[in-house]
Amino acid sequence: MREDLARLETEKRNMETVNIDLMSTEEIVDVINREDQTVALKIAEKKKEITALTDAYVRTIQNGGRVFYIGAGTSGRLGFIDAAELVPTYGIPDELVVGIMAGGLPAMRRAKEFAEDHEDEGIKDLQAYDFNKKDMLIGVAASGRTPYAKKAMEYAKELGAVVGSIVCASDTEMSKIADYPVEIVTGPEVVLGSTRMKAGTAEKLVLNLVSTTAFIRLGHTYKNLLVSEGKKPTTLKTYYRVIRMIAEECKVSEEAVKEVYDANDQNAKITICMIKSGLNREDAEALLKKHNGRMREALLTLGIE
Repeated sequence: MREDLARLETEKRNMETVNIDLMSTEEIVDVINREDQTVALKIAEKKKEITALTDAYVRTIQNGGRVFYIGAGTSGRLGFIDAAELVPTYGIPDELVVGIMAGGLPAMRRAKEFAEDHEDEGIKDLQAYDFNKKDMLIGVAASGRTPYAKKAMEYAKELGAVVGSIVCASDTEMSKIADYPVEIVTGPEVVLGSTRMKAGTAEKLVLNLVSTTAFIRLGHTYKNLLVSEGKKPTTLKTYYRVIRMIAEECKVSEEAVKEVYDANDQNAKITICMIKSGLNREDAEALLKKHNGRMREALLTLGIE
């Protein structure tokens, strides 16, 4: 294991920050910022791999499966957060996208030491969700070798499920297991071993890219507006935000939008479709269903932008 860890780019010493403890606050902020700027460039180099992973994510959901992220420590927390935030953002069911991390929910708040080394726990955690071959598992780990995540990925492969990975080192064990590996080699951290920094930033950015792109492709937006059918306002602020959004897009009064919106279960997608097309609800729903919920595509068939 010692040799294996020593070869990881994330475990090497950053020679640009050897004297960081002698720097002023401003100088430290500057050097960390410079290092962070390299992350987006590294991600850009892996566009094809990220695209392939995202398309597999979309296919899984279209075919009735679920997507799971699994990891430990920072990586596990980031997967957990991405999954959790998709629910209020896109109005999806709680268990359509699931984040699992070593040590469970308590480890979100406080690190559970050595949990990542308990490799069989990853399998048990998947089994608790009745993970099956229709589902997809994405392992997330800076090192690409976390036993907890790696063993779960092997189990998922044995079941015939699609497996992806997001790691921050090259030629990793997890990448070799994955059908859709993404390796963002972020290099040495500003502080040796603190992979919550560049590696964590890379993982968060890739998760954002993959899940956001996936739900756009799945029809949860119209242009760049959120129109998920399962998403309803939970406060007056969000209610009036939707009203203003639809009024501006459809070029009608807010009063006209409120009438249609409230009469149709506060469904933004149906409301926009009805106002723009002049269709009744039944016909609007049929049109959207024909185009798998992709409203822009549906309206274009009627000559409506």
